[in-house]
Amino acid sequence: MKAAILEKMKERGLKLTPQRLSIIDALVDKALLHPSADLIYHEAKKSAKSLSLSTVYATLGELSKHRIIQLLEFDTMENRYELDVTPHVNVVCKECKRILDYELPFLINSQAVLRRLRFFVTDSRFDFYGYCEKCRNRLDIPLKNQDLD
Repeated sequence: MKAAILEKMKERGLKLTPQRLSIIDALVDKALLHPSADLIYHEAKKSAKSLSLSTVYATLGELSKHRIIQLLEFDTMENRYELDVTPHVNVVCKECKRILDYELPFLINSQAVLRRLRFFVTDSRFDFYGYCEKCRNRLDIPLKNQDLD
């Protein structure tokens, strides 16, 4: 994963500074968490002592702009970052804020939208909100009949 990010950065002419490398290491290390900028900052700061939070935000913004990573913006919780820029569903727990990735076979192909509507798609995002099993059990939220197979 890290090698692919570094390759994309080189292709796009982005400098590989020690600070950026520590940010990328933190992103890769915490990828399953869909980390926030704050978490990335605290992780990256362990290896890059002079790193500032503004450098983290600037780097994440640059990586997002070049579609190397994806920014997940939320209204009710802090923004997160993810390495998977392919179409997929984000499943977000409203209680613990954990985000899981889920592939759906029917996701719309952006090329089909372009062909049919002559609309060039630059980004897409599809989220499900609810409660993960751990939070659902803790909050005593029962499964509904339609959820059972």
